Amino acid sequence: MSAFSAPLALAGCTGDLSALDPAGPFAAAIADLWWLMLAGAAVIFLVVLGLFLLVLFRPGPGRRVSPSRWIWIGGVAFPLVTLVALIGHGLMRGEYILTGRAGDPVEVEAHGSMWRWDFRYAGGTRSSEGVLHIPAGRTIVVTATSDDVIHSFWAPRLGGKIDAIPGHATKVRILADRPGVYGGICSEYCGTGHEGMFFEVHAHSPEEYETVLAGLEQEGVR
Repeated sequence: MSAFSAPLALAGCTGDLSALDPAGPFAAAIADLWWLMLAGAAVIFLVVLGLFLLVLFRPGPGRRVSPSRWIWIGGVAFPLVTLVALIGHGLMRGEYILTGRAGDPVEVEAHGSMWRWDFRYAGGTRSSEGVLHIPAGRTIVVTATSDDVIHSFWAPRLGGKIDAIPGHATKVRILADRPGVYGGICSEYCGTGHEGMFFEVHAHSPEEYETVLAGLEQEGVR
């Protein structure tokens, strides 16, 4: 069993599967958006709680505001401004994750099957099982595929997740700022072996990556 097989209930919060401990810019954009949403929700909660306590213990000021004004300010203007700001920031972060920092991307294929991940490199001439090798500092375009059920490729510290759908090829971009070993999981329930469908991402220096790639198996992964 992989060292990354922590309970899935804690996968997004602790350890090497933490989405809040990014090791690359795409994952950092997701983490920043999460923190912003949390801060926004906390501010909204405190404002509503403050207004409730004000009206409860000092009803005078609240009674001087007409019901229609409460509705327009609290029910229309405040939610509209808040949601537009959050949605706008989310769209900008999403655009960066999809199109930012491309440079000279490396193409790899991630093939999900019950219950393992296989990876292909260099146009399918090299392959590895359970370990995805990437060069640190370069954008990696992962094409996710499946031929049995829906799986979902996710390396939480390196980028977003993408479903691997039978009959379709979907893409996600990941990037590691520095060499290291990072955890990955299937984040879509896919059967009785789903809880053990982990993989590792090994980020190498450019020179080491070429050496590792040259030493991989040359037959197909399936």
